[in-house]
Amino acid sequence: MEEKKSLIKEIFDWLAVVVIAVIAALIIDNFIIVNAKIPSASMEQTIMTGDRVIGFRGAYLFSDPQRGDIVIFKYPDDESILYIKRIIGMPGDEVEIKDNVVYINGERYNEDYISGGTSGDFGPYKVPEGHYFMLGDNRNNSADSRYWNNTYLAKEKIVGKAVFRYWPSIKKL
Repeated sequence: MEEKKSLIKEIFDWLAVVVIAVIAALIIDNFIIVNAKIPSASMEQTIMTGDRVIGFRGAYLFSDPQRGDIVIFKYPDDESILYIKRIIGMPGDEVEIKDNVVYINGERYNEDYISGGTSGDFGPYKVPEGHYFMLGDNRNNSADSRYWNNTYLAKEKIVGKAVFRYWPSIKKL
């Protein structure tokens, strides 16, 4: 009889551990981090196709996104899809791409993280308040703000700020 009670206690102890682990994983995944797999070459050379990235959901609770941040967000034309791009245009900015160069408010924007330029001329785009203009680092292979039906990303659609790549190796972003 004592042995049977001990076995039942052991089973309940293990079930408690599993339930706590599942609850902790759900809380972490839904409120603290966002896990993203990169499906395309739009952010190369910074993030490669197939890389896995962790974003911090709370990054913008007490501060605003900044130009140059890499963010994971709900794609404005289909919110069931998550995208990852770099913030280029801030609220109130005018963004224009001419002769392979990005200009913000009429001034050349220095981008040391992209290789090559941006083919074609685009804009000017006037970024509305509460919104951002997004570009991929691999400009000539990126479906970004230049091509979306809903050109600008609303702040509330940002899921998290990309913090680091964990696969295939660890790299801070």
